[in-house]
Amino acid sequence: MGRFLCLVVLLQISGLAAGEGFDGYLRRGDERFFPIGFYDMPEDEAGLREMAEAGVNLVHCHSAADLDRAQAAGLQGVVPLPLDNGATEELREQVTKMAGHPALAVWEGPDEVVWNFTAFSGLYKTMGVHKESGAWWKQTPEAVAYAEQRAAEIMPNLRAAAAMIREIDGGAHPVWINEAEKSDVAYVRQYLEFVDITGCDIYPIKAGKSNPARIGESAERWKQVGLRKPVWMVLQAFSWNELGEYYGAKETAYPTFAESRLMAYDAIAHGARGILYWGGRFAKSAEFRQSLYALTAELAALQPFLTAPEAPGVGVQLVEMPDDGGGKSVAYTGRKSGEDWLIVLVNEDDEAHMGVVVVGLGELEGRALRELYGEKAVVVSGGEVVTRMLPRAVQVLCTSKAYEARRNGRTFGD
Repeated sequence: MGRFLCLVVLLQISGLAAGEGFDGYLRRGDERFFPIGFYDMPEDEAGLREMAEAGVNLVHCHSAADLDRAQAAGLQGVVPLPLDNGATEELREQVTKMAGHPALAVWEGPDEVVWNFTAFSGLYKTMGVHKESGAWWKQTPEAVAYAEQRAAEIMPNLRAAAAMIREIDGGAHPVWINEAEKSDVAYVRQYLEFVDITGCDIYPIKAGKSNPARIGESAERWKQVGLRKPVWMVLQAFSWNELGEYYGAKETAYPTFAESRLMAYDAIAHGARGILYWGGRFAKSAEFRQSLYALTAELAALQPFLTAPEAPGVGVQLVEMPDDGGGKSVAYTGRKSGEDWLIVLVNEDDEAHMGVVVVGLGELEGRALRELYGEKAVVVSGGEVVTRMLPRAVQVLCTSKAYEARRNGRTFGD
């Protein structure tokens, strides 16, 4: 009993304090980094070096040996832990071995922990826990009872395990739990107080059915679910047909480079503090992986902006006729680093917007904003610029073209 009380007190002192001060970015010394990560760790050193050269800075590691490899390549590691098993001696041994490793950046709890005891399709399809498909969404008595039972077992274990981690590493490394896009709000909030990062995975590209602009909506949801804790988004690095018969996908449909780019910038424009890619170990296309590396290199070149706060006063106005139809949604972010500015615009709609006005740019009066990886250039006049955007387009405007990082792969899927 005394040991349990000690762990709870340590959690209250270390765990919650760590959460209050953590902003979601990685750190190497005094320098902050926007996390750009992959779940899959290449087996060969050449593949690991290529990943690092493409701007990736975070990779999943399962042992001290993995962390050694990551460090040698200039990467940091996120270590997944079975926190749902509680504060076991096996967990203590695992954390103790890795807590002091210089490449360790983040501890990760069980993936989609709430989804797996509430809405996971396998509860019906393979496990027989649910008596009908979609039982959780119908709130059938057996689905509700099962979720309550599992939550009563899992939540205390998560708390005790998180407390053990804080005890061992003194709160030096944040704890992250990734959820499914639609994981239950009430259950997630039962563990929020003892994690530092929240967020979800979302894989919207399927043959004949794709909506990459869902990323922004999901990021906004998780800012609400997480009570403004930092949000990391896990994005698609595979084609659904590569995951096996369970998912029923027949055709190959990788995200195009343009779709991957839209998803990443949509997440950033909606406040995500990190982006990781899942499923790369299933992807058979080397060309697709190169397209992701072209994107991670692009994002890495923007690190000074991605960790900067939103520039105050920047906004977007859409000047259009009232009968133009459809939604009117252009996501945006404005950031400043030194004397340079970055404006990101994401047209989330299936229609063009011909009057996109970026306001609040008085500090840039008379200066040109140039489109990175494009030919567009607009001069700030009257504290604003006007641009036009095609459907589902991204424009990254910057005061300097020096932030470009071109790699092969940018034409994938054209």
